[in-house]
Amino acid sequence: MRYILVLITLLGFTASGLALREHYRTDSSPCSINERWDCGIVNHSPFAVLAGIPVATIGMAGYILLAALALKRAYRLFLAAAVLGLSFSLYLAHVEAHILGVWCIYCVASLAAISLLTLLGLVTILVSRTAGAIH
Repeated sequence: MRYILVLITLLGFTASGLALREHYRTDSSPCSINERWDCGIVNHSPFAVLAGIPVATIGMAGYILLAALALKRAYRLFLAAAVLGLSFSLYLAHVEAHILGVWCIYCVASLAAISLLTLLGLVTILVSRTAGAIH
C-alpha cells in the first residue's frame, strides 16, 4: 500500500507545483478556460498566500511529508497529516466556490489527491487493525 500512497502523493505534489507555477506566472494562464475555471485568478488572489508563503508551496511540502510517512509505514501519523491537509484543501475549495467564484483545475486535482490519500490512509489503518499488525 505504501507505494500506492507515494504514487498519489507524487500526483498531488505535481498539481501543487503547477499551481505554484501559476502563482508566479506574469503572462496569461494556460488553464484560463472560462469565467468559472481560471488558475491565474485563484493563484494570484490573497488566499493563495499564508503567512507570506504560497499555499502551493505548503501543499508541496505536505505531500513530501505524506510520502515520507507512507514509506516509513507510519500510517497513523500519515492519516493525521492527511486529515489536516484535507481540511485545509476543503477550506480552499470553499474559498474558490463561495468567495472567488472561480476554480483552479490544479487545486481541484490536489483536492482529489488528498481526498484519496485520506481515504486510503483510513482503510490501511482499519485493515491493519483487523489483521492486528499496525506498525
